[in-house]
Amino acid sequence: MAPVHHSACPLNCWDSCGFVVTVEAGKVAKVEGNPDHPVTQGKICGRGRMLEKRANSPERLLHPLKKEADGFHPIPWGQALDEIAERLSYYKKTYGTTSILHSHDYANSGLLSNLDSRFFNLYGGVTELTGSICWGSGIEAQSWDFGDAYSHAPEDLANSRHVVIWGRNAARTNMHLYQKLQSVKKNGTKIYVIDPIFNATAKLADEYISIKPGFDGLLAAGVMKEMLRLGLQDQGFLTDHTVGFDDLKALLDGVSLQYISEVTEVPAETITHLAHVYADRPVSSIIGLGMQRYRNGGNTIRLIDALVAVSGNIGIPGGGANYANRQVGQSFNYGVLGMPSQKKSYRSFTMMQQAEGILSAIDPEIKMAIVTCGNPLTQIPDTNKAKAAFSALETVVVIDQYITDTALLADYVLPSAAVFEVEDVYYSSMYHHYVNHGPKLVEPPGEAKPDSWIWAQLAKRLGFGEEFSHSREEFLEMGLSSLEEKGITLEKLRTEKFMELPVDKIPWSDRSFKTPSSKFEFTSSKTADGAIKLSLPDETKWTNPELARKYPYSLLSIHPLRSNHSQHYQLFSQTPYVKVEIAESVAREKDLRNGEQVRVWNDRGEIKGYISVLKNAHPGTINIDEGLSARFGGSVNQLTSSRVSDNGLGSTLYDCLVDIEKVETE
Repeated sequence: MAPVHHSACPLNCWDSCGFVVTVEAGKVAKVEGNPDHPVTQGKICGRGRMLEKRANSPERLLHPLKKEADGFHPIPWGQALDEIAERLSYYKKTYGTTSILHSHDYANSGLLSNLDSRFFNLYGGVTELTGSICWGSGIEAQSWDFGDAYSHAPEDLANSRHVVIWGRNAARTNMHLYQKLQSVKKNGTKIYVIDPIFNATAKLADEYISIKPGFDGLLAAGVMKEMLRLGLQDQGFLTDHTVGFDDLKALLDGVSLQYISEVTEVPAETITHLAHVYADRPVSSIIGLGMQRYRNGGNTIRLIDALVAVSGNIGIPGGGANYANRQVGQSFNYGVLGMPSQKKSYRSFTMMQQAEGILSAIDPEIKMAIVTCGNPLTQIPDTNKAKAAFSALETVVVIDQYITDTALLADYVLPSAAVFEVEDVYYSSMYHHYVNHGPKLVEPPGEAKPDSWIWAQLAKRLGFGEEFSHSREEFLEMGLSSLEEKGITLEKLRTEKFMELPVDKIPWSDRSFKTPSSKFEFTSSKTADGAIKLSLPDETKWTNPELARKYPYSLLSIHPLRSNHSQHYQLFSQTPYVKVEIAESVAREKDLRNGEQVRVWNDRGEIKGYISVLKNAHPGTINIDEGLSARFGGSVNQLTSSRVSDNGLGSTLYDCLVDIEKVETE
């Protein structure tokens, strides 16, 4: 019988599953869920199972590649590393270290994926990316309100009388939360889903509230307004544990319920009903990532946070404004891994506007980019501008397992080892608080190498190789060193396979917040203008009526069901294509039917795909899943804007108006 080993999912998603992996003849043969894992309990999604194909696909990069005039050619590792190190030395000496851009994302949740920071800090400090395409606005918003972004432990959901799923399709992106929802519903908990799309999670709900995309914060304001009118607020919490409530009350007094109902396209009686729901504590608010991907994204999350505070659902069992759980990542010793004190120079662009940064940077200009854990040519907004920016660089290096859209623009592509080919520990700062061990089970194919080996070899050539002379085991022990006093060590984790991190399972229960005032701050003291705003998206008929007349439909770009962003599409048994999902109202207005080819466009670009009509989606809504590469029809980000959110740290991917028309075939 083929040996079976424990492992863990490396994908940066909510669930961070435990695996059991079958190995045959030196190759991964099957990936299944580990039934002993306390949270994921043997169930995994198709993305996790796809990691077997990802490890074994004939499309894997097997050798370092260098681009010549006639395309890519394999070259020896020594030559690739020598030439890349020579360019790094030249740019450092001639222009300074910030002429290098480190373009990165969060495709891998392995602890040692952070060794790239160690390398670039020891190099002297480069141009880095701040913020996040994914969740940046909400993280910053909750840091203003609470001082940090913490969520309740998964098991606490059993204490909730009501659960409000706000803009999050757990059935697609967080299957183990979905299972929890099924369980608590059987025990009498009421579930509400607020979303523009009637998705699989909405089908589970007791009530579904359809909302105009981007107006969730206004809905939260309306619910608070009704709570105050009806005297349903938790006055004790407001008086003793918050600051700035008078500012919020004045803001709410300045807007009518009729206006809120009109712009959100939610009936006034539904808003009043939600006020009674939130007053019937405890209420758990499960907050999604999509609704903060607008120009008003930070204020959207702050208004929902404020609703949770006004209703007294902070710091109590079964409550919470559950958006992210940064306690998990904060458990590890990133300082000793990353060595930030070695950084001598620093410059940053936002992750969303790295293309603009590349094209406009001076003193020094960006000469070289090294891309790790990401694929900006499909993932960052405004694909056409991103392509122009990366094409303009003198040198681009991509470290990856496949030839991505970004790798096609590179001068050097270095093949990296995948999960099951290196030892690492994995975790997610979004849902549960267990750290999982992933042993090395097989050898990397061809000449693929672990990222840590690549950094060590480059460091040796650049004169700081001693700081990379540690074994992988030693690096893991460094990252876990902050947990030793809690009994979590690499040796113990190897034996137990997964361990519970020391987090507060009901955050803020002591009513001590990490804000400057140590209270919940309706008006944040972390910034000059910290008052909450009733702001709207940039691209809507209420803020830009001329644009809305030209482009009348709201475009969403949600996460795909079977691919973790752009990572798995090339592994599908059937060739992927651009699926354009439209509300029934759009189908009627444009006389469109399932399967018909259409063009979707705005001033930034266009994309062609095939219609799928969504039942019960909010009127005027279109969705195209993100992450699709050019070879399969192109990224939806050809249409999205690279503007940043109101607090400067998030994307505005969903703040996007488009038009649509049928493509007439001959």
